[in-house]
Amino acid sequence: MVRIQMANERHVDGIISVCRAGYQDVSKGLLSDSYIEARCKAFYNADRVKKEVSHSGPSWGGYFVAIENDEVVGAGGGGMTDEKTSWLYVLYLNPLRRNEGIGTKLLQAITDQQIEYGAKEQHVTVQKGNMKGIPFYEARNFIFQKEIQSKDIKEEPRAVDLEYRREL
Repeated sequence: MVRIQMANERHVDGIISVCRAGYQDVSKGLLSDSYIEARCKAFYNADRVKKEVSHSGPSWGGYFVAIENDEVVGAGGGGMTDEKTSWLYVLYLNPLRRNEGIGTKLLQAITDQQIEYGAKEQHVTVQKGNMKGIPFYEARNFIFQKEIQSKDIKEEPRAVDLEYRREL
């Protein structure tokens, strides 16, 4: 039975593992291997994730984790950018655990937290061509807003995000 809870320091390694595997899974073939590895090192390293599980508030609500048999099988988090606007910053699963409802449960926990903070709308960006993430968000009433060229265009010209939004 999968349960959703706020993460703490004992979940750091599991968050790193799930987020790296999830990002690699959805980015393979869309982005270069070197870029994928650089992004994993930048965002999913022990120092950063330890800080992110130790601090939470409106701008970063902390990591939520999906736990089964004491193993992290999914992780996600987001925050408020103003008094009514929230963003989902990260949501990944163990790639072998897709289509079990785990992502939906994590998204709901993050959304509930953001509504408590006053959110009336929620945004997310998804890598262009990510045919695992895009259908997931569209099925949950996120609507395409615009295409965004990455700031990393020199390192990875194919890094293009799609912004989606939904009313809460």
